[in-house]
Amino acid sequence: MRLNPVNYLCQTDFLLGEIIRSIGKYSIKTTNDPFQSLLQSIIFQQLAGRAANVIYGRFLGYYNKISPTPEQILATPGHILKANVGLSSKKIEYIKDLSARITDGRLNLVLISEMTDEQIVNQLMEVKGIGRWTAEMFLIFCLGRQDVFPVGDLGVRKAIQRVYSLSELPSPSTMLAIAQPWKPYRSIATWYLWKSLSKFDSIG
Repeated sequence: MRLNPVNYLCQTDFLLGEIIRSIGKYSIKTTNDPFQSLLQSIIFQQLAGRAANVIYGRFLGYYNKISPTPEQILATPGHILKANVGLSSKKIEYIKDLSARITDGRLNLVLISEMTDEQIVNQLMEVKGIGRWTAEMFLIFCLGRQDVFPVGDLGVRKAIQRVYSLSELPSPSTMLAIAQPWKPYRSIATWYLWKSLSKFDSIG
């Protein structure tokens, strides 16, 4: 019988298991609207949590508090999004590029769930403003993929340095070596590593 993912991680890695037991039950919230998830990711880029929430709230407010369609975004003049919502020129360019790709069929968010993780990352990275990290967050928090490991995430790097008592932030190759035994549940391990940061900080 196949082990529960959390039990599997606890048995595979003693140090990670200690983190898991100290944090408790695994619960990750996923969104079921791929387009809204990508819009939110772009809007939140390089913004502190509170400021990002304010701007995203204004963005939804402009569309009567309903997530807009790609067609609606393309029909909204950029200067309106800048003046009324507070989006930067770059982010307006990014969400319009995303919307254009969806409307002309270059990016099919209906079929995307049938692709492999790497195929999805490569396709999303063709959109202006979407890098590998954003694509990986989409895999975890929208599609619920269980074996994503964002080696470029600073929080994950800091958590691994702390949990494994490393003298410096780990390189991607070091991280991949440590995470190898976690397959096929590296997303779940990543979630616990993120949670461990706030837990350690609250203790400290």
